[in-house]
Amino acid sequence: MAQPLAERMRPKTLDEYIGQKHLVGEGAVLRKMIDAGRISSFILWGPPGVGKTTLAQIIANRLEVPFYTLSAVTSGVKDVRDVIEKARSNRFFSQQSPILFIDEIHRFSKSQQDSLLGAVEKGVVTLIGATTENPSFEVIRPLLSRCQLYVLKSLEKDDLLELLHQALTRDVVLKEKRIELEETDAMLRYSGGDARKLLNILELVVEADDGNPVVITDKKVTDRLQQNPLAYDKDGEMHYDIISAFIKSIRGSDPDAALYWLARMVEGGEDPAFIARRLVISASEDVGLANPNALLLANAAFDAVMKIGWPEGRIPLAEATVYLATSPKSNSAYEGINAALETVRQTGNLPVPLHLRNAPTKLMKQLGYSKGYKYAHDYEGNFVEQQFLPDGIGQSRFWHSQDNPAETKLKERMLHLWGERFKD
Repeated sequence: MAQPLAERMRPKTLDEYIGQKHLVGEGAVLRKMIDAGRISSFILWGPPGVGKTTLAQIIANRLEVPFYTLSAVTSGVKDVRDVIEKARSNRFFSQQSPILFIDEIHRFSKSQQDSLLGAVEKGVVTLIGATTENPSFEVIRPLLSRCQLYVLKSLEKDDLLELLHQALTRDVVLKEKRIELEETDAMLRYSGGDARKLLNILELVVEADDGNPVVITDKKVTDRLQQNPLAYDKDGEMHYDIISAFIKSIRGSDPDAALYWLARMVEGGEDPAFIARRLVISASEDVGLANPNALLLANAAFDAVMKIGWPEGRIPLAEATVYLATSPKSNSAYEGINAALETVRQTGNLPVPLHLRNAPTKLMKQLGYSKGYKYAHDYEGNFVEQQFLPDGIGQSRFWHSQDNPAETKLKERMLHLWGERFKD
């Protein structure tokens, strides 16, 4: 049986690799390490079909080291330990460590990830993980701290057109056919920046056409895909477009639209944890202080879905969706932390004022640590005015209340306590 086009076109070298110039282009960080012949453990985070697995294989071939692969979907702790033992026995003196590639590392359990720690820390293996999910949510902190994180991007239009050209001129099957790319907009749109999907669509359209030459048009691509809904998958363009529509419907306070997009995800087999995470983020970012209970409900929905699974999990997700969509909205906390982060980046590590520092030793007390600190509970109303920000930015404002009943009360309290400082 012939290999699929996407597999036949898999690059073998960096020169054949398309996209991700910020990582593997001339002078880029990952390219420099590869050219130097030594790499450290890292995690590749990006959408499907952008070359994560391919890049790991190219690196292993270039460095000429043993290459082991585990799938987080099918491998257990025993499989991890077996591979680590094989890697240990295949390690040669002064050689780069064997590479252990773990696809979908975000699906590894905590115990599976724990079993990797020692081997990564001691250099028994060089870990390359691939994930489509934010590693900070799914990868344990000790493992994440031992790995560099590189973000891969969806392929751009020029990358996809180059890939099409290579497929038509280099592939052993396609180059024997007369194929004319009359239009490419539909192919590029449906691929969603996913190289594998683009090649699958090309192959699907060519195989369905017995013409000579095969003329590819936008209409032909659209018609063929509508006849073959399996050409879509939940990790492609539709996945990202629908979750965007879902969140924007919640932000726009339209519960009907939000439920519709939720239903599209449920019916399409979306990962319930993915939906629940987005609800927690929306509760913090878009509802925020206008209704702090939204975050509690979103978290409760997340917990419920993890306990009961499908199909009943759709109910707490729907409850949280409607609650968030119908809640008043505020992004004041979101804007506030962004403003504070910008100040930190501009001013650096400003010293903590002495009166705010702890003084557990006699020497620290002699140096003035904690001197002059006023304990709020010793004062009327459990408040006393003093400086809490570093010198030089003592009057800075990061949080600004927005116009909703909950934050109006918060602002009134701040005005009562601090006076002029909280007058916007």
